[in-house]
Amino acid sequence: MKKILILTFVIFNSILLYSQEYQTINNVHYYDEKINKSDDYINERCVLDVYVPKDVKNFSTIIWFHGGGITGGEKHIPDELKNKGVAIIAVNYRLSPKVKAPKYIEDAAAATAWVFNNIKKYGGSEDLIFITGHSAGGYLATMVGLDKSYLNKYKIDANRLAGIIPFSGQMISHFTTRKEKGIEELDARIDEMAPLHFIRADAPPLLLITGDREKELMGRYEENAYMWRMMKLKGHKETVLYELDGFDHGAMAHPAFPLLLNEIKRIEKIKNIRR
Repeated sequence: MKKILILTFVIFNSILLYSQEYQTINNVHYYDEKINKSDDYINERCVLDVYVPKDVKNFSTIIWFHGGGITGGEKHIPDELKNKGVAIIAVNYRLSPKVKAPKYIEDAAAATAWVFNNIKKYGGSEDLIFITGHSAGGYLATMVGLDKSYLNKYKIDANRLAGIIPFSGQMISHFTTRKEKGIEELDARIDEMAPLHFIRADAPPLLLITGDREKELMGRYEENAYMWRMMKLKGHKETVLYELDGFDHGAMAHPAFPLLLNEIKRIEKIKNIRR
């Protein structure tokens, strides 16, 4: 009888999720009108898409930054996150070599500030905003979440983020930021462009996910493992690392999405946000 009740509950909740309606608003500028008018590239590139459940209150929001080495890529709403009862904000940001660091990190912070200032209008909770992305997007998410100076510009404490969840993000200085400085690809640096430079005990929960260490990009798993270790040593209580065996850098995103959603559910329970 207990198993039947559990199965009925799961089926009922699945029906509710998939019967839920969503709306998508495309190409919303996240800088103000004055800044957009002052820079054609900002006006063209610094936009986001909003995907939100309709007629729901206090839902969680995922800020999703695309990958592409900071030199390419386009915003998109991942299919794996659709119809899951959460909002997704897909962000475009300026790309190198048209701009150099930290411009694209500043864009990621501006988009994050837009979410904090606007998600309540759509019904979302300001206490359940998660920042994530794949590869370069994971790097940007971690920089914005750990280096508090970027959100301080908007009078937002980065600790208000409910979680930082990079997919295969660089934890040392990103290879594109190093290339901009004339630094060789294998010349690793931990400087002001490296998430590892900003380890701190009071950061939001940090979930690090990578592909198989033997199939990943150069040292990507080891970078994340070092971040995990250093955050622990710093006194951070909620840093977790997952290595997805058998998956390379590109393929690891698909099995990472359920881990992201599970982390959101875990934190929702802790915060006890009533929907």
